[in-house]
Amino acid sequence: MPTVRLTRVFHFDMAHVLLNYPGKCKNIHGHTYRLEVTVKGVLCNEEASPKKGMLIDFSDFKNLIQEEIITRWDHALMIHKDSDPILLNVLKKNYEKIITVPFQPTTENMICELAAIIKTVLPPDLQLFSLKFCETEKSFAEWYTFENED
Repeated sequence: MPTVRLTRVFHFDMAHVLLNYPGKCKNIHGHTYRLEVTVKGVLCNEEASPKKGMLIDFSDFKNLIQEEIITRWDHALMIHKDSDPILLNVLKKNYEKIITVPFQPTTENMICELAAIIKTVLPPDLQLFSLKFCETEKSFAEWYTFENED
């Protein structure tokens, strides 16, 4: 059976802030992100399977990313873990979805984090092929497995 790539597109809203950044992004601000997830694999070839000829059911693909990424990141604030501890305490006390990360929450760092998360939850017969993570309509980062293999 042939190898095929399958892509699913997701949208979510999230805020972030860049620690000690010398520009406007030092302020809390948000984006409507667009995430394109492309997986690669060999089509199911089991004669008796109702999924013969499929890589993964689109609804299963959607649910996997929805559960692992979108539900957690949508309407959250991503902030560096080394930000002012008083600020972090106030945020965590007053808001539910504060995501502290050990990196500057740039689009570039976030796409690497997304890749790491997605690779751990994919079924064993699927490989993450690429991600496209759009911060705005005109600005995005891309990540490809073949450029990031160890």
